[in-house]
Amino acid sequence: MKEYRHDALKRMKTIPLFKGLPETQLHDLSRITVLRTFGRGETIFAEGDGADGFYIVLTGRVKIFKLSSEGKEQILHIFTSGEPFGEVPMFLGERFPAYAAALEESLVLYIPKTAFINLIHKDPSLAMNMLALLSIRLKHFTRLVEDLSLKEVPQRLAAYLLYLTKIKNKTEDIELDISKGQLASLLGTIPETLSRILNKMVAQKLIEVRGRKIRIVHTEAIELLASGIKTLT
Repeated sequence: MKEYRHDALKRMKTIPLFKGLPETQLHDLSRITVLRTFGRGETIFAEGDGADGFYIVLTGRVKIFKLSSEGKEQILHIFTSGEPFGEVPMFLGERFPAYAAALEESLVLYIPKTAFINLIHKDPSLAMNMLALLSIRLKHFTRLVEDLSLKEVPQRLAAYLLYLTKIKNKTEDIELDISKGQLASLLGTIPETLSRILNKMVAQKLIEVRGRKIRIVHTEAIELLASGIKTLT
């Protein structure tokens, strides 16, 4: 990990969490933040570490994951440019409940807890922006828990493909930014099972797959599959 203190103000203007903040507030924030770079696979924090601050991805991708007693990895979420992570345990005064690691070389903004709380006391509008973003995050994780506990793997995959079309503003064509092994972990399954399901979807002309590129051929059928109305035969 490398740390830098320059260029923070310029980069913060592009972060949705701080959208609409006046220049003076951005300047105050830039004075307490640190830019950190992490190499591919490098741990950002471990489960059980004290949450003494939170992070925002500037470039690259960061995975949040749990490890079972057997060492099996379960990816909980993957964060990309502009997205914060680690903020909830920080505000709750708890330790990090999972691991965070860079999926590729990543530049992140680190914001220490004490200094940030002091700024919120000075100007509560910072907290309002975070509440809006955290509400969206809570909806996503509620849906994730539901998918992992109540839905079968084909439903989870279909729902994830629809989710990708939404966040990437695409209607049919999707390019996965993670490996199929990582996607399997994210969906709570194993790569072999994921491959069988993808092959079935291709055989039933629901999707087309070329490497990491997936084209949704039959959107309505994918929506029915995601909702549980339709099943793969």
